[in-house]
Amino acid sequence: MEDPWADSSAGTSQEPTLSSSSQPDDTRPAAAASALSTTSSSTPSRPLRLTPRRLVAQPTRLQAVEDDPLGPLGPLGAAPDNSNNNNNAGGAPPAPPVKEQLPLRTTLPNTGSVRRAGPPDPHRIDDDEDDGGFASASGPRQPPPVLAAQPSPVRSTMQPSVSVEQAAKPNFHITVGDPHKVGDLTSSHIVYSVRTKTTSKGYKQPEFEVKRRYRDFLWLYNTLHANNPGVVVPPPPEKQAVGRFESNFVESRRAALEKMLNKTAAHPTLQHDADLKLFLESEAFNVDVKHKERKEPNLGESKSVLSSFGINVGSTQKFVEQDDWFHDRRVYLDALENQLKALLKAMESMVAQRKAMAEAAGDFSASLHALSTVELSPTLSGPLDALSELQITIRDVYDRQAQQDVLTFGIIIEEYIRLIGSVKQAFTQRQKAFQSWSTAESELQKRKASQDKLLRQGRSQQDRLNQVNAEVADAERKVHQARLLFEDMGRLMRSELDRFEREKVEDFKSGVETFLEGAVEAQKELIEKWETFLMQLDAENDETVFYRPPVIEGSKPAGDTAVDRARARIDEDSD
Repeated sequence: MEDPWADSSAGTSQEPTLSSSSQPDDTRPAAAASALSTTSSSTPSRPLRLTPRRLVAQPTRLQAVEDDPLGPLGPLGAAPDNSNNNNNAGGAPPAPPVKEQLPLRTTLPNTGSVRRAGPPDPHRIDDDEDDGGFASASGPRQPPPVLAAQPSPVRSTMQPSVSVEQAAKPNFHITVGDPHKVGDLTSSHIVYSVRTKTTSKGYKQPEFEVKRRYRDFLWLYNTLHANNPGVVVPPPPEKQAVGRFESNFVESRRAALEKMLNKTAAHPTLQHDADLKLFLESEAFNVDVKHKERKEPNLGESKSVLSSFGINVGSTQKFVEQDDWFHDRRVYLDALENQLKALLKAMESMVAQRKAMAEAAGDFSASLHALSTVELSPTLSGPLDALSELQITIRDVYDRQAQQDVLTFGIIIEEYIRLIGSVKQAFTQRQKAFQSWSTAESELQKRKASQDKLLRQGRSQQDRLNQVNAEVADAERKVHQARLLFEDMGRLMRSELDRFEREKVEDFKSGVETFLEGAVEAQKELIEKWETFLMQLDAENDETVFYRPPVIEGSKPAGDTAVDRARARIDEDSD
């Protein structure tokens, strides 16, 4: 049988076949040529005109040119490999092409000692690869150490960003100081200097100072309450008829007035009130207030938003709270007020005990001094006199601590007792708004009843009917305004009570911290004094530890304190 893969039946010259490196597209014309050769060999006597002409590829040899600088063309000048031709002559089909084996992407080549091009390695990873490679005999390579974050040498001088509302809000810093007594015996009073620094554009200058007395602060409180129903206005300290010129009382009142003005100026609603501007800025305050009262005769009496609407506020109808939220807040405020009053009473008792301890320490110091003057032995009189001086220091510490407790924690308790009264006054204004709404509703029902009566009478009362229709429309307008005022006041009071709670937490936290810091500092001072005294007692061999130089008579005038007077009496008795 004739080999179908042969080029001819006789011993014709062999054709070069496909090698393992041939492409798949070159095998298709070779297969078609093989099929045609099979057909022609089966019918040799019958010539086919459509039989394609066989082309036999001849091997080509390239000769190197001596003058060519490139020299021979490498493998192209070598002799062709006829091993595949010999195999094909034996009748075996050509070998299919073999896919080239490519290295996997996950396998890393062995780079050896070749370093990668690029910037220098800060973690010296290349050095680790040179030492042990990626897989050393001792195990996987450890990751490079992570350096701790270093602070930036460049310090930012920019201020922290704030919200647009805070940036647009004016700032106030108000100080109340320089209290001094003016007037004669019948009209004497304390005058304070009110200094204001503000960024508000509504004032003439950024810094100014005015003189005010206590009744001016009271006028400001009442006016702000009338102008802003539902707002919790910070109240001034209460009046005091006895001891109002004592230094401790004047100082506590000054601090309370200063806190009142700063809280009022920090309130988002009250800081824009025209009466606050008048109080802080007016040089002729009494004249401006009288001029304002002439323009508004009912100022301070019945001026309010309700009266400006023409709504009657004199109803005696009992108010029953329908909103559970306001009812719970009212109960909470009553309980809080009782607790704060009890705390203030305990605070006053503690302050009185500190003052009593200070007085007792002064008496004890006077007695020790008297004993040291009659003692002849210097080894005993010296320690007694030193202990007497130590008791004087203890007395001063107790007096100072009692005053600090009043000014740091006691003033906060008193302030929030007054603030609760201001909140209750806002509740009363809300009740009046509800009563005015109810009064306007009842008045509207009366007008509508008159209107229905006239409508049933026909057209005979047309003029009266027109008047009643106008009265009904006016009553409906008043009812609508009263209802809106009551609802707006309720929403405003909710936000005001939330503000009250936030400020209460901040103020009490700050007050307690200051109170504790003052107590700790006082105890540290006492401990230091006692330790110094004990160290002096331990130095028994040193006779000059408690040495006191002799006091020459008349060299130092006697003091006016209780201890000095007691010492003077004891010295006179001993003489």
